[in-house]
Amino acid sequence: MSAAAAGEAPASPFGIDPRGPRFGAAITSVLLLIVVLLGLTEPMGADLVARALQPAALLLAVLVALFAWGAFAGIQKHPYGLLFRRLVAPRLAQPTEREHPAPPTFAQLVGLLVTATGLVLHLLGVPGALVVAASAAFLAAFLNAVFAYCLGCQLYVVLVRVGIIRRSSAPA
Repeated sequence: MSAAAAGEAPASPFGIDPRGPRFGAAITSVLLLIVVLLGLTEPMGADLVARALQPAALLLAVLVALFAWGAFAGIQKHPYGLLFRRLVAPRLAQPTEREHPAPPTFAQLVGLLVTATGLVLHLLGVPGALVVAASAAFLAAFLNAVFAYCLGCQLYVVLVRVGIIRRSSAPA
């Protein structure tokens, strides 16, 4: 099915519906809040296996995988984007503006780095690492979902402006 038939115009040259990443950020923020609450209420496991099997670590591992999906496959192929295009977008008016997919895809990479670092440090036995990383990711996801302020997107713009990364011009 083409992107236009799925309720969203092709990513290039028109961009993506910015409400899609916000929808995903809302789901992610709820899941990250659950990770934080679980991480605060359960004691740290005694060994690697016990820490890996804790509910907070398992849920964070799922979120790490979802961030990786969005970062490497692109925001348009993320499961939340598919849900948005199939279930939500057909019930909404056409967006008044579109955005390039590169900044939200970069934001997925930032989310991946933050959550994966917290998960690895937790597995290594660093106290509070899981909660701190999940809290930082929650803050970013919440800002995007509620206020349409994407921290990872802003970081992308800064890095492009200073020349550390090149703006993506390839069609998404």
